[in-house]
Amino acid sequence: MERIILGIDPGTNIMGYGLIHQTGNQIRLITMGILKLSTYNNHGLKLKKIFERTLGIIEEYNPDEIAFEAPFFGKNVQSMLKLGRAQGVAMAAGLYKNIPIFEYSPKKVKQSITGNGNASKEQVAAMLVNIVEFDEPPEYLDATDGLATAVCHYFQGSATKKNSGYSGWKSFLQDNPNRLKK
Repeated sequence: MERIILGIDPGTNIMGYGLIHQTGNQIRLITMGILKLSTYNNHGLKLKKIFERTLGIIEEYNPDEIAFEAPFFGKNVQSMLKLGRAQGVAMAAGLYKNIPIFEYSPKKVKQSITGNGNASKEQVAAMLVNIVEFDEPPEYLDATDGLATAVCHYFQGSATKKNSGYSGWKSFLQDNPNRLKK
């Protein structure tokens, strides 16, 4: 099996994303990055930028599937609403291009990468350095959060395609011991 997976960590100030290429049971990093939105005051303009950037990533890398980190339930209803809108416009870009979309809770993403659903962003980034093989985490951990969502989707398999993926980082490392840096 060969596919490209785009992972997105939606946000209204910073949207993180990461792309991986899967060939059989091997994955490699294509790219990861962020869309910084804090300079825009207008929420509608932020949503437009999220849609345009997501569409641009899709057109540049042609992913087969998109995985999203679901918004977590917070106490501030207005923040949740804004975050849901941000995720919605990013999803709309994928749906517009007929790409299957998947959603994972933040706990599920952290659990699949580190084995701990309560892991910190730093712990997730540190594990990804070993799993996907890159030198060091980027300045903004939102990028590794997006990448973690793509890797989580790879570990979970896919509803649209049969996959011999991994249930988590432990099973991945059992089959790929050389990927763990010492």
